[in-house]
Amino acid sequence: MTDSPYRIQGATGEWEVVIGLEVHAQITSQSKLFSGAATAFGAEPNSQVSLVDAAMPGMLPVPNGECIRQAVRTGLALDAQINRWSRFDRKNYFYADLPQGYQISQLYHPLVGEGSLLIEPEDAAPKTIGIERIHVEQDAGKLMHDQHPTRSYVDLNRSGVALMEIVSRPDMRSPAEAGAYVKKLRSILRYVGSCDGNMEQGSMRADVNVSVRKPGGELGTRTETKNVNSVRFVMAAIEHEAKRQVAVIEDGGTIIQETRLFDPDKGVTRSMRSKEDAHDYRYFPDPDLLPLELDEAFLADALASLPELPDAKRARYEGELGLSAYNADVLTADVETARWFEAMLAEGAPAKAGANWLISELFGALNRLGKTIGESPVSPRQAAELVALVGDGTLSGSLAKQVFELMLETGQDAGVIVEERGLKQTSDTGAIEAEIARVIAANPDKVADYKGGKDKLFGFFVGQTMRAMGGKANPGVVNDLLKKALE
Repeated sequence: MTDSPYRIQGATGEWEVVIGLEVHAQITSQSKLFSGAATAFGAEPNSQVSLVDAAMPGMLPVPNGECIRQAVRTGLALDAQINRWSRFDRKNYFYADLPQGYQISQLYHPLVGEGSLLIEPEDAAPKTIGIERIHVEQDAGKLMHDQHPTRSYVDLNRSGVALMEIVSRPDMRSPAEAGAYVKKLRSILRYVGSCDGNMEQGSMRADVNVSVRKPGGELGTRTETKNVNSVRFVMAAIEHEAKRQVAVIEDGGTIIQETRLFDPDKGVTRSMRSKEDAHDYRYFPDPDLLPLELDEAFLADALASLPELPDAKRARYEGELGLSAYNADVLTADVETARWFEAMLAEGAPAKAGANWLISELFGALNRLGKTIGESPVSPRQAAELVALVGDGTLSGSLAKQVFELMLETGQDAGVIVEERGLKQTSDTGAIEAEIARVIAANPDKVADYKGGKDKLFGFFVGQTMRAMGGKANPGVVNDLLKKALE
């Protein structure tokens, strides 16, 4: 673990990076924020658009209660202040994929106030990142520039989809801290079920605010890099943008407050437009929507609906199940992994043996097959049976690997494979002693060397015996009998 801070080295010395993130997370819901149109990903363009989403005259928005509930649950999971009274505002700007000419958002009175998120960057001390607010707003549509040689088309399927904008304080000081923040936030959203966190599908994306300054100095002018859609790209955008700003300042230039885009192919940011301030959007309360007022029963229900969150689950895995800190961290990082592991435990798998098998064997196989844990060809019940067969001595570690590969290929249970293919480990001392006698008789020179003090040759005799037994001998029994035979 390092205590040395992240710095950009310039011609005039070291520079500190100041980072804040605005994460847009699509709220898990069957319909949009102010209409009944569907929200499924991948639908045909303009097939999920209501008259409200298309801004037809006279159409009035009606808030989706489930979207409000999910945003409140997210705020509670981030230990944030829930504002009993909040209000929607109109953010006015013209863009071709915004049919209304304004976005319904929250500026002055957001649904969720200040919270915090504990991050643990790799090779660095844990750090708490402040969260300034979470407000609820509607998404815009999407311009499509590749459908016609001279025209741009617009797809309004996303128009009106509910978003949470989770705004951090400028508390991050390195790309690694920003990456850890996005990973941890995504993990919590998935645990809560308020967002699926699929950055590649656009349901979670980050606007990256970066400025540089001399260590401890006044805050510099920041730029905002829009819609970055992976953890790796967030880190790369920060790295490039910080170095670009240092180079501009040291060359005698000034940083312009602007909106930029990240080019993942070239790993660079490019200027998009000058950055607007709040007054440029002419915010005012939306006259079509009453303020939101939350009662205690609603808040109590939202709090009671929260699952065990990753930090609490990790502490339980270490304290109650006796798992190592590393295993507990790996198993709780993603909610699907934690659910799969707990399904194994429910089928009777021992915690430590089950955790080790899942992380070493199952993860390796899934990575090789290009599958997620939700797509695993082996079920938690089958995995628990395999681990149990190792635990009771039916299978050795090497035989278990063979059985697991056959399970992946055939989908059969471990017990069926063991019986049908005769892969059961043997502890038959008579059969093992007979093979040991043959191995010793065939290697008199090595026996003499072993007895002469070359203790490392013991592994040779173990290997020869296991090979002679087709890998089915109990290694513990082999070790005990070999020691006696060689003595």
